[in-house]
Amino acid sequence: MQPTRILPDLQCSLLCEEVRQEANGNLFLIGVVQYLRIPQVPITAGRICIFNRWTAGIGQFTESVRLIAPDQTTVVSKGESKFELRDPAMSATTVMFFGNVKFEVAGTYFVEVNVDDVMKMRFPLPVAVVPLPGKNPPAPGTQG
Repeated sequence: MQPTRILPDLQCSLLCEEVRQEANGNLFLIGVVQYLRIPQVPITAGRICIFNRWTAGIGQFTESVRLIAPDQTTVVSKGESKFELRDPAMSATTVMFFGNVKFEVAGTYFVEVNVDDVMKMRFPLPVAVVPLPGKNPPAPGTQG
């Protein structure tokens, strides 16, 4: 008896600035992000990409990705996409683009990756305020 559905494994999940496709079909990632250094909060990121590779599954699936604020409850951004794996030896690559992501506060944000409502990965995204060189930070209680 052949299985008709096997929940896939998440082979990798990477946050990056951009994902492009070469003429030969290969994807390349630009600016893989491990943390964000920003000059101030709030600030809006024009674009953030989440690159996910799924494997070892059979069936049709819905992937959901959420960016969670440091308070652990506020969803800053979220998206869904569907993909299919017809054979466990196959893989599926999904790329989620989030536009105009607003970071209200510094702290550790989290990226959550789910497939069919099962969490497969949760990883931190530290966001730190680092003033621009040669620019003094505003004094506490004043606006910069």
